[in-house]
Amino acid sequence: MDPDHVTFTTGVIPAVSSLVRSLTNVAEKVVIQPPVYNIFTNSIVNNGRRVLANPLRYEHGAYSIDFDDLETKLADPLTRLMILCNPQNPSGNVWGADDLAHIGALCAAHDVTVISDEVHCDIVRPGMAHTPFAAVNDVNRSICVTCSSPSKAFNVAGLQSAYFICDDDGLRARAVRGVNTDEVAEPNDFAVFSTIAAYTACDRWLEDLRRVVQRNKDYVSARLDAESDGMLHMVASDATYLAWIDCSGLLERVGDATAERFCEHLREHTGLVLSYGGIYGENGSRFLRMNLGTHAGLVVDGVRRLLEGAASYARR
Repeated sequence: MDPDHVTFTTGVIPAVSSLVRSLTNVAEKVVIQPPVYNIFTNSIVNNGRRVLANPLRYEHGAYSIDFDDLETKLADPLTRLMILCNPQNPSGNVWGADDLAHIGALCAAHDVTVISDEVHCDIVRPGMAHTPFAAVNDVNRSICVTCSSPSKAFNVAGLQSAYFICDDDGLRARAVRGVNTDEVAEPNDFAVFSTIAAYTACDRWLEDLRRVVQRNKDYVSARLDAESDGMLHMVASDATYLAWIDCSGLLERVGDATAERFCEHLREHTGLVLSYGGIYGENGSRFLRMNLGTHAGLVVDGVRRLLEGAASYARR
């Protein structure tokens, strides 16, 4: 990696919002793949651009990309940008090189730039590797701005330390000009030294973290499969510290169309606060998102509350 191709920013989302402004014009369209991190939508809409959804397919408990639909969306003359979540939040998918190459080929064919948000890249299942979008081939590298940060894996979000990498000279010039105009490209001392420490002195700690996160995921998945009576199922996840929980069995039992009321029930009756999946896109409305980036005791307590809440909701 050429150090001159790395630009500091105060956060991934400040960078994404700035890139939306500098790489597109008002009223142009930006492709996202719901269910996906909801702040992408804010970064698009708040800047006067339009969201163009390429919903992920959910079949047999797993997510995949609908490439036919993606090509249709990219072929829209007003589509100028795609924001890719790699690894995917909230599903925990680790996109493979073939999928990433396919996305890159379609985007290049339609002159669409890719912002690849790779902030969860360090938190992958032990034994698995993250594949950066730009590392797949020269085409991907030439059309991409990759955003990342030590904030997720190393819990330093409050230090406002992030960066983007861009190898294409023209694209990088526009991106760098944008973050400087928006005043989100100036590091503080804590951000600089914490980032250096995270990436040079914490390999063993990160390996331990990955094992702990995977243990938490495996525990939640096993408990839900064994004790929820088919009402709840955790989607298989290879990345992030998040559990994406399919509530379809419970919703079918009680006749609800979405998990929003169940989410409210959990908060009111068990004290468990989860994220309603509908905020990540309409196709997330039957899911809840649970943060497992914590110690085992809280995970055990959270699963207990979730199971008790599901049982009491089903009896209503």
